[in-house]
Amino acid sequence: MFGLGVPELVIILVIALIIFGPKKLPEVGKALGKSIREFKESADGIKKDIETGVGLDEKSKEDLKSAISVDDKPKEKPPADVKASS
Repeated sequence: MFGLGVPELVIILVIALIIFGPKKLPEVGKALGKSIREFKESADGIKKDIETGVGLDEKSKEDLKSAISVDDKPKEKPPADVKASS
């Protein structure tokens, strides 16, 4: 749905080539790759910090999943024709 095809990539490459020139384009690509790698590493670090801060290790995750799956059973409703006596 939001993927880039070959024609779109060619247009982006031509525009980048016009803007930055053939000498600067490898440097820009290298800087972009480094930025993406650093972003992924920091996102993984934040995820690990959150998991350790909350205290969810693998065993805790499995215990939580099993507790949730046990509580998913539907509750029985009383029959509608039963009247309360007073």
